[in-house]
Amino acid sequence: MIPVFKVMTIAGSDSGAGAGVQADLKTFAALGVYGTSVVTAVTAQNTEEVAAVHEIPPAIVSAQIDVVLKDIGADAVKTGMLSSSAIIEAVADSLKRHGVTTLVVDPVMVSKSGDRLLRENAVHSLRTYLLPMATVVTPNVPEAEILTDMKIRSPEEVFTAARRIVNQGVKAVVDRLYDGVTFTEIQSPRIETNNTHGTGCTLASAMAVGLAKGLHVEDALRTAKEFVTQALLSSYAVGHGHSPLNHFFDRAH
Repeated sequence: MIPVFKVMTIAGSDSGAGAGVQADLKTFAALGVYGTSVVTAVTAQNTEEVAAVHEIPPAIVSAQIDVVLKDIGADAVKTGMLSSSAIIEAVADSLKRHGVTTLVVDPVMVSKSGDRLLRENAVHSLRTYLLPMATVVTPNVPEAEILTDMKIRSPEEVFTAARRIVNQGVKAVVDRLYDGVTFTEIQSPRIETNNTHGTGCTLASAMAVGLAKGLHVEDALRTAKEFVTQALLSSYAVGHGHSPLNHFFDRAH
């Protein structure tokens, strides 16, 4: 019997299907694992804006995690938009209760269109409850600046920020991979495209897949970056703003 790897996403729903839970499930399917989903918020969203957000009650978020993990389980878990302190604490408590040890945290704070997706007073909860549980955290520069209370304008400041994030309890931080001991720069070509909606979600989800399959963090990052590169190269416009990646670039049309 072929083993089936299982990966859970805990994130917000994107009605435009470019980011969030939808992007995560597309990534899981494209990479050949069984994906499960826990919805933390419902967004009215397209390629141009996040028009409205409705948070799911923390008890319902916990219930989703509990029923899936006690039945299906997960070889890795990825978190995205968590929105509030109460949701972050509910997620952390549930993951601890089920003994989850492989966790990718994408600290989603602001959408591609500039809309805030994490309350300002929830940053402390993210640092306190979730980051110490993380196998790897995948912030972009603005998110790293918020997590470290510093501006990042130079390569040296990137390294300083990475050290500060690891000192918060994280085992490793990317994009310049830092595992608490060594920095490893994994380069990929810059692709000029406006179709970048969901790039961060996809990278984190692809990393979770790699970790679920037993890859080391560095190898999981390399395969994830290659997947994102190909998905960007084959992307196409579906809206008037930042269109999404093409997760199924290797499928015949």
